[in-house]
Amino acid sequence: MTPDALKRYARHLVLKEIGGSGQRALLEAKIAIVGAGGLGGPAGLYLAAAGVGHIKIIDDDAVELSNLQRQIQYANRDIGREKSGAMASTLRAINPDIQITARQIRLTEENAEDLLSGHDVILDGTDNFKTRFLINKAALQLGIPLISGALGRFDGQVGIFGAGPDQPCYQCLVPQIPPNAETCSEVGIVGALAGIVGSMMALESVKLITGAGMSLSGKLWIFDGLSSESRTVLLPKDPDCPACS
Repeated sequence: MTPDALKRYARHLVLKEIGGSGQRALLEAKIAIVGAGGLGGPAGLYLAAAGVGHIKIIDDDAVELSNLQRQIQYANRDIGREKSGAMASTLRAINPDIQITARQIRLTEENAEDLLSGHDVILDGTDNFKTRFLINKAALQLGIPLISGALGRFDGQVGIFGAGPDQPCYQCLVPQIPPNAETCSEVGIVGALAGIVGSMMALESVKLITGAGMSLSGKLWIFDGLSSESRTVLLPKDPDCPACS
């Protein structure tokens, strides 16, 4: 590493769980973030700061004023800009030594595998089940671990899916699209919760890439922001899962 890199990542290098080999793995890693919103934003900020060598941002939306309550990767000046490009600019400003790719495009059945192939980890920060199912299907086909986060009001959750042949996929948890699925625009969300859950997604990404600690593979972390309590539950692989059975 260059002298500047040694200074930038000094706090990682002294961690015995990461050290030089772990930081090198981060610098060589490729992560795809689908959804440049409340989850993808804080996750991307910390992954860029951590030195993940290549981050791809996939989103087809534009920045709106209502986003600024929780999507901390944007500022007033970004209103009206394409989210992928605006977020890419923020990440480059944090760490100019890594590669950021912005794709202003909607993930579809036709392009999902092409957009996500070649990555070490996929982060799902989207807010609708149709897209979540598409990402899960592509991750299974490509054999890439999927870190999925979700938010609602004061509650959040994070899970890692498909990290091995015996591990559950996202549809083992949610087999079908819920009939009355609600969005954050309908039920509301406290802004700081997005930072907590997005940061957890970034932490689990770092652990997967470096091999540090015990990951959430095959587990679901559930956080209740009103009580400040959390719990982690095991997720069994569903033998009747419509996606991976």
